[in-house]
Amino acid sequence: MSQGPITKGLRKGLTSYGDKDFSLFLRKVFIKAAGYSDDALDRPIVGITNTYSDFNPCHGNVPDLIEAVKRGVMLAGGLPMVFPTISIHESFAHPTSMFLRNLMAMDTEEMLRAQPMDSIVLIGGCDKTVPAQLMGAISVDLPTIFLPVGPMVVGHHQGEVLGACTDCRRLWGSYRGGQIDAAEIEAVSNRLAPSVGTCMVMGTASTMACISEALGFTLPLGATIPAPHAERRRIAEASGKRAAEMAVSGGPRPSELMTPAALRNAQVVLQAIGGSTNGIVHLAAMAGRAGLELDLDDFNQIGRNTPVLIDLKPSGDDYMEHFHHAGGLPRLMRELTDLLDLSAPTVAGGTLADVVAGAEEVRGQTAIRPRSNPLKAEGGMAVLHGNLAPRGAVIKQAAASAKLMQHEGRAVVFESVEDMTNRVDDPDLDVTADDVLVLRNAGPKGAPGMPEAGYLPIPKKLARQGVKDMVRISDARMSGTAFGTIVLHITPESADGGPLALVRNGDRIRLDVAARSIDMLVDEAELQRRRDAAPPPPAIPARGYAKLYMETVLQADGGCDFDFLVPPKPPNSD
Repeated sequence: MSQGPITKGLRKGLTSYGDKDFSLFLRKVFIKAAGYSDDALDRPIVGITNTYSDFNPCHGNVPDLIEAVKRGVMLAGGLPMVFPTISIHESFAHPTSMFLRNLMAMDTEEMLRAQPMDSIVLIGGCDKTVPAQLMGAISVDLPTIFLPVGPMVVGHHQGEVLGACTDCRRLWGSYRGGQIDAAEIEAVSNRLAPSVGTCMVMGTASTMACISEALGFTLPLGATIPAPHAERRRIAEASGKRAAEMAVSGGPRPSELMTPAALRNAQVVLQAIGGSTNGIVHLAAMAGRAGLELDLDDFNQIGRNTPVLIDLKPSGDDYMEHFHHAGGLPRLMRELTDLLDLSAPTVAGGTLADVVAGAEEVRGQTAIRPRSNPLKAEGGMAVLHGNLAPRGAVIKQAAASAKLMQHEGRAVVFESVEDMTNRVDDPDLDVTADDVLVLRNAGPKGAPGMPEAGYLPIPKKLARQGVKDMVRISDARMSGTAFGTIVLHITPESADGGPLALVRNGDRIRLDVAARSIDMLVDEAELQRRRDAAPPPPAIPARGYAKLYMETVLQADGGCDFDFLVPPKPPNSD
């Protein structure tokens, strides 16, 4: 039965008191305490998420963006209503931001359902906030615009351009290897992050902002404008204005944006930007909320056909502000028109074809390569399979060493992140540069929370010999800002019965990226003996969110969402 007028504005989702007229009366009584007039309260309502936090410097410009969004909403005749949600910062979240992503998604979803609004502007940026907010919005299916906070501007040190956090890792590696001293690394720490905003390299934050724009949830250029720039405030105002229009028209809704065609477009862009390996996990989770499945075999094929065209760290040389000044995502997508479905709609009101048609041609720019001169001939990521990863593993081949893309070596096994921390720099560790470092019990359940521990440090004694890279494999994640020949997201994880749990020191492991394979060279009979002697899975916590997480989290190929938040597949869908 239709709810009629109670489905819009202040009349939407009335609190249940058994008398809807009294519910509306009481709602108006309390909101008028804030000084609102009847005229204001009769307008379409645009919700605006406030993800500002003193613990989240990436979101330091959120208060300014909120004011700009509110201005845009009011210019278009809407009523802006700001409300808080959880805010997650990558380096401040214990045990890991991924552990809390689904909690933020639930918070966002329930607040969108609980409070009266006709459309929503989501403001976020730091790694897990983008997928968390979009997962919630996709589940609610309320007209949604995503507004990224934007990347930092670059820093400088000794005449060199710096960016958090690729150069964080590179220079920390130099410090570990003894090439720079304590005084210099302290000076570097003051220069790596010179402004608010997200990492200015193609890390997870920039990757997810680009994916949001590719999916049509973000206004054109919204992924790349630097956080401190006035243009960032202007696009915030434009987002507010457009959200007010969507509040009246009722769309487009996430269900109209998150389609199979859009999902494929996002995968093409993810490969072409040399994006973070985290992007494939988050995109799988977002797709799952829409009842779609991200097929890893299809993703592999897209990667074989899609070159890396963005010359940004950690795969290339430039930074996000250079990408923006080169024309941003619209200009990149112009290079990819034959690989994209340009009929996909966007929150701007048209289609991707309109976005591409409006792309700026910037003379002399070098951040966006032409198809005739790609940074890498194949996409940034490859999905591997084999007896170590029956359901897949991921390598960021764009940031790996060419000489290690086909490699066989001896396994050096760490049982956990703690074990690795305690032993990796032990001078007596039996390890050479040709070995394969193996970390297990660092997946969604094993850690828990699938930390960004996959970037195993080069053992100090090897670093001091000048070793810059070696093959490293794990069921963990890796920061999108990191680089190296690193195999991640091995699925199933070791704590969920995966074969990574069976690897022993000295086993031979073979990596062949061209063949998309990762295997341990151990016969099946021996593997079965090891399975029979395997320890039980980790204990489930007794209470709270940790219990919910451990009981319901999916593996990496399912996006690490909670199983009860994903729509059930229709009968016979397989």
